[in-house]
Amino acid sequence: MMNLKELSRAVEQIAEEKGLKPEVVLETVEHSIAAAYKKEYGRRGEIIRAKLDPETGEVKFWQVKLVVDPAEVRIEEEEEGAPTQKEKELPQDKDHAKEARAGAEPQEGEEEKKLPRFHPERHIFLEEARKIKPDAQVGDELTFPLEPKEDFGRIAAQAAKQVILQKLRESERQSILEEWRGKEGQIVSGVVQRFERGHVYVDLGRTVGVMFANESVPGEHYRTGERLRFLVLAV
Repeated sequence: MMNLKELSRAVEQIAEEKGLKPEVVLETVEHSIAAAYKKEYGRRGEIIRAKLDPETGEVKFWQVKLVVDPAEVRIEEEEEGAPTQKEKELPQDKDHAKEARAGAEPQEGEEEKKLPRFHPERHIFLEEARKIKPDAQVGDELTFPLEPKEDFGRIAAQAAKQVILQKLRESERQSILEEWRGKEGQIVSGVVQRFERGHVYVDLGRTVGVMFANESVPGEHYRTGERLRFLVLAV
């Protein structure tokens, strides 16, 4: 097993300092670790999920496949982007090619091309799925355990940390927005932090507010570090 106990502790500490929900932090960690694992060991098109035990720091990985009906997907044997046999048979002259395409009647099977493409790394046919899970239905997700990698490595762990910190910042911004969204029109307490071009910046705790020059009371003077009460106009 790969031990991420130290990383887990660090993230929990950051979450506590930022006032984030523990489940949000844990989900962020798992998404980040799964992304790092896929980058190191995964294949194109794979869907990887990770489950982290916050108590032990151990993590497990699964590959996820969506159950599909063969009639509702298209299977392409040729490489994606390569010309099909039908395209190869069209006239090579550009003008003639345009005329040929414009005048051609829709052929049987063209509707099939609009179906989603089957990808063996992320899809599994219903018949095969029921060999694994007898009550499987189209749209279900099947998970397949992946072998833990002892050499997950410092690079992958560092990549996970970077993604985690980025997502924590995003979560913190969202948390602050939710906290202040319902405070428009209310009176709140804040500390004058600094002045820039006549605007007053106010420390509101987890965030900073700004009182524009045209919103201040004429003739009033403010001092850095002074605690005042402010009306929240907009979030």
